[in-house]
Amino acid sequence: IFKKSAPERQYGVHGDLHPQTTIIAVEFNGGIVIGSDSRVSAGEAIVNRVMDKLSPLHEKIYCALSGSAADAQAIADVVNYELDLHCVEMGELPLVVAAANRVRKISYKYKEEMMANLIVAGWDRKKGGQVYGTLGGMLIQQLFVIGGSGSTYIYGYVDSAYKPGMTREECRQFVTNALALAMNRDGSSGGVAYLVTIDEKSTEEKVILGNDLPKFYDE
Repeated sequence: IFKKSAPERQYGVHGDLHPQTTIIAVEFNGGIVIGSDSRVSAGEAIVNRVMDKLSPLHEKIYCALSGSAADAQAIADVVNYELDLHCVEMGELPLVVAAANRVRKISYKYKEEMMANLIVAGWDRKKGGQVYGTLGGMLIQQLFVIGGSGSTYIYGYVDSAYKPGMTREECRQFVTNALALAMNRDGSSGGVAYLVTIDEKSTEEKVILGNDLPKFYDE
């Protein structure tokens, strides 16, 4: 289902081989916050200003998409389907690491056919909130992960601003600030900011309009 011709492999929704977006996820005590911008581009043209790049893999597990939008969404859809079957067979909610492992395996198996980089984050009964990076078939759990073209502009900010033990609201602000800074500098990132906050009790989705994002400069 993932086979493509050579031209299609080279030109996805983003038009080149760079993951043109900004995605980020951070863990707090008891849950996670995951966020993204909303701009989709094809070469130099913006084809969608408000795409939601946060895709649910299950009730309390989400992934942030970057790379070719079609490839990344295809991986998310397949993993979502497989986790639904897993729940029926096992009679319990899936673990976050199981979802991340499945994303990693598909990403590695089809690394020549697909261009996608997903961050997987969520909550489960065993380990609470978790964040995983899956770039290139790698799987590593981290306290926070950033990705996409906009991430190159905010490494200094996230390294400086992140502090272990941040609260839920502090993590939300951390993600919002990081997205705002990346969207201001990266021409391939923009639109609105999507945030999802997940803990044991709830999964909360939020949209921050461009005019409501924090500003770090004088207008």
